[in-house]
Amino acid sequence: MSTLVIIGVRADGKKELVALADGHRESTESWAALLRDARRRGMRAPVLAVGDGVLGFWGALAEVFPETRHQRDWVHKVANVLDCLPTFFDLPAER
Repeated sequence: MSTLVIIGVRADGKKELVALADGHRESTESWAALLRDARRRGMRAPVLAVGDGVLGFWGALAEVFPETRHQRDWVHKVANVLDCLPTFFDLPAER
């Protein structure tokens, strides 16, 4: 189990907690239920959604708010790139 969290950012830059629920992190259905509940409570389709690589979230977003644009967050994107680069210990020794 995980805690699913949706935080919104208003046009003036203020952040607000939109939704919070127990669910399964990679589960499309858990994320879809949370997004459907937010829509039922009056949330309109976000212009842009930013998140990490949780595939369930992106699948649910496409189902519930298909017009919303997707963007991967920079922290996770950079971390994934750095994980693919050699470390100091992987480099050949100088001669």
